[in-house]
Amino acid sequence: MSEQTTDDPSTWGTPEGRHMIDLLWDPPTPAARGPKQKLTLERVVDTAMSIAAKEGVDALSMRKVAAALGVGAMSLYTYVPGREELFELMIDRAWGDRSRPDPSLPWREQVEFHADQAWSMYQSHPWLVWANLWRMPLGPNVLDVQEDLYRSFDLTGLPPHTVARVTGLVESHVFGAARSAIVDTRVSASTGVSADEYWDSRSGFWGTYYSQERFPTMTKLWEAGAFDVAMGTEGDMRLGLGVLLDGIELLIDAPSG
Repeated sequence: MSEQTTDDPSTWGTPEGRHMIDLLWDPPTPAARGPKQKLTLERVVDTAMSIAAKEGVDALSMRKVAAALGVGAMSLYTYVPGREELFELMIDRAWGDRSRPDPSLPWREQVEFHADQAWSMYQSHPWLVWANLWRMPLGPNVLDVQEDLYRSFDLTGLPPHTVARVTGLVESHVFGAARSAIVDTRVSASTGVSADEYWDSRSGFWGTYYSQERFPTMTKLWEAGAFDVAMGTEGDMRLGLGVLLDGIELLIDAPSG
C-alpha cells in the first residue's frame, strides 16, 4: 500500500481511481421511483463481455457497446468513464464465476482446486488473457479469490514473503498456460490456418537448414516422439503446476533460513 499524505481515506488516490473503486464496490442501483431506466451498469458490463467473447477484446469499444445496447455512445459515460474502466468491471465480473475449495482440505489440494478454477475461467472468458495480471482490479470478486488462494498457501507455514511469491508463481503459471492455448486458437481462427497446417507449410526447413549435428537434443526428442503430444493443453498446465507444487513442498521441508 502506498503512503498517503492525509488521514482521510476519502481523499486517497486520484479522483479517477476513487471513482473506479466505487464502481467496483458500490455500483449505482436503478432508482426505486420514476421511469424505469433503459440502461444499468450491469447491462453495460454484460454486453461488453458478450462482445469480447464473440469478437475479442481488441474489438471492444464504447461505441460498439452502445450500438449493441441501442443507445448513443455518450449515454454509456453516465455509467462508466471509459473503455479501460469497463474492462476492469468485466474482469471482476468474470472472476465472480470462480468457486472456492473446501478449507478443510490439505493446502496442495486447495491450490490445485484454485488452479482448475482459473483454467476453467480463462476457457469460459478467453478475453481475460489480455488483462494485466499485475494490475488486476481491486474488485470484490478478484480480491475474494486472491484472499482464499493466499489463505490456502498460508497453510504451508512458509514465511509471509514466500507465501506471497509462490501465490504469484501459480497465478502466473496458469495465466501463461491459458494464454498460450487461447492465442494459438485465436490465430487459427483469424488466419484459417491450423497449427498443423502452419508447420506443414514450413516443412521444407527440415530438408534444407536443419541438421542433426547442430540440433542433436532436438533430434533425440523428435525420434522419441516427444513432440507428438499436443502442446498448450490442460495437461501441460497440470504438469507445470505439479512441478511448482513439488518445489514448494521442498521449501516447506527445508531447514529454516
